[in-house]
Amino acid sequence: MKAGTASETAAIVCMARAIAHGRTPVAAFSDPTAMALLSAEQRAEVERNRQGPRPKGLRARFRYEHLTRESQMMVARTVAIDADLRNAAAPQVVILGAGLDGRAWRMQELVTSLVFEVDHPDSQQQKLQRVASLTQEAREVRFVPVDFRRGDLAHALEAAGHDPHLPTAWLWEGVVMYLDRDEIETTLRIVEDRSAPGSRLIVAYHQPAWMLLLLAVIVRRLGEPIRTVLTPHQMRELLARYGFCTLLTTMAAG
Repeated sequence: MKAGTASETAAIVCMARAIAHGRTPVAAFSDPTAMALLSAEQRAEVERNRQGPRPKGLRARFRYEHLTRESQMMVARTVAIDADLRNAAAPQVVILGAGLDGRAWRMQELVTSLVFEVDHPDSQQQKLQRVASLTQEAREVRFVPVDFRRGDLAHALEAAGHDPHLPTAWLWEGVVMYLDRDEIETTLRIVEDRSAPGSRLIVAYHQPAWMLLLLAVIVRRLGEPIRTVLTPHQMRELLARYGFCTLLTTMAAG
């Protein structure tokens, strides 16, 4: 992330969900919160994408097509993660790198859950302003400002009231790629230490693929370079080292 600014990749992911809402044949996908979590400029771009036609300028067309592809990918990723979160039925949910995630405001299944939204303070500040217009579904939402690359996640969770003796559903979506290996393992060590029996870790990560080369160029220009990609085998081994058995691996290529 660029210092003093919110995550641009988080905005792109949220824009993709907003583009897909109400326009996909996948009945299990719905995100009525996405538009409300975007800036006025981002909402206008979503509307242009939804209404068409495809722009003529090379740069505008590239952006249009990238968002369109991203929206298709986000449908699949969101449906899979939502299903895992429902199955977890945990009293605590920790969203690591929450960005513009709207689950605490759209998932009725979280009505008995305490949700901790962990994110960089620069991104979290904007979100706090925008969620005021939404109706909360979760029992409670606590915002935990942490810079994963420099902050103390364990201390921040403890201060926010996370109970390591209760089962937790940990959601780590689209963050691993922006961390180096040591930072990933530091986070996993904390997750392991604070996971009571019955806890679940849901991870969306990026594996090596030729399409990732294009994505790497895009996100580097946004100040959020890709630092780690993992094969499914590497991810299974890594999670096993910290006490997690892999039941289902969710991967994203865009």
